[in-house]
Amino acid sequence: MTIENSAAAAVVHPRTVVGRLPKYAAGKPAAVVKGLESFKLSSNENPLGPVPAVLDALRSLADVHRYPDSLSTKLRGELADFLGVPADDIVTGAGSLGALNQLLSTFAGQNDDGRPDEVVYAWRSFEAYPICVGLAGAESIRIPLNADGTHDLPAMAAAVTERTKVILLCTPNNPTGPVLYTAETERFINSVPTDVLIVIDEAYMEFVRAENAVDGIAMYRKYPNVVVLRTFSKAHGLAGLRVGYSVSRPELTQYLRVTATPFAVSSLAEHAAVVSLRNYDQVVERVQSLVDERDRVAAGLKDLGWEIPDAQGNFVWLNLGDNSAEFAAFADQRGLSVRPFGDEGVRVTIGETEANSRFLELCAEYTKPPRRS
Repeated sequence: MTIENSAAAAVVHPRTVVGRLPKYAAGKPAAVVKGLESFKLSSNENPLGPVPAVLDALRSLADVHRYPDSLSTKLRGELADFLGVPADDIVTGAGSLGALNQLLSTFAGQNDDGRPDEVVYAWRSFEAYPICVGLAGAESIRIPLNADGTHDLPAMAAAVTERTKVILLCTPNNPTGPVLYTAETERFINSVPTDVLIVIDEAYMEFVRAENAVDGIAMYRKYPNVVVLRTFSKAHGLAGLRVGYSVSRPELTQYLRVTATPFAVSSLAEHAAVVSLRNYDQVVERVQSLVDERDRVAAGLKDLGWEIPDAQGNFVWLNLGDNSAEFAAFADQRGLSVRPFGDEGVRVTIGETEANSRFLELCAEYTKPPRRS
């Protein structure tokens, strides 16, 4: 056999788990509709972008030919002051998703005996969870949400076994929107073995206005097995720069630093995040304007008789079931891209004022509102 024939006959196969993984579906851009400005409401992006000081700072950065600081020392120092935690307790990653992958690769996977660890999380939740868990070599244990879109914490606690290594708590839950509350979260933490890692994913925490919502940092201070995930993608408007981080005790960070992806946070991203933190008052103003729009949209849907879960992120959830794809197409015809999730429902990001108003208008026209829980 010639080299050419041998090469043609060779087939390179991926790991078997790859074929079992769901495919991540990013939000699609809006269709172009003549006479209308199109708006993308499918990716939970901040339509206002970063504060002006960040844009000015990015224009002046010229050392992109140098490798970034692999420890993100400046950013961790800034975050330490901002959060009131030791800088050594912070490990940065390429967005909170990158930080999550570092956690899973450290604490959950396939053991020497071939048996996978278990990772428990609510479902539906962040769609990257099953992908990340599967790639780590662990097994997903998905616990259905309550009818109101909240975590069923008693069922999640009951699902814990000797193989459970990590539990993921998403608050506010993406894509449904409700938060976890302090008292119920503490009861849950205390019902779980202390050698199980509890990850509180707070990608949207800046948008939360619910009283007594859990504060991940307070839980990390109180419980050694709690890790907090946060990101600069949402409130800070830095989604394209990929910068996030985890906060955990030294007993955990000592291992995370071994598995952390080198240079995951670029110098550009680190610089932008530092400047954004130093202008946090402006970030807060922008976030509040989006919260005001979120509340306007939620009130408008209620006035239409549409029932939605408590919206505490920068999005609302429409429990449209089998009508999800139809509604998404209906919105697309009007220059709005939204995010359908199979036959479960549709997530709609809070966008520009005009986009939100158009969304309410098309909801008023749509004749199949979300089904009751």
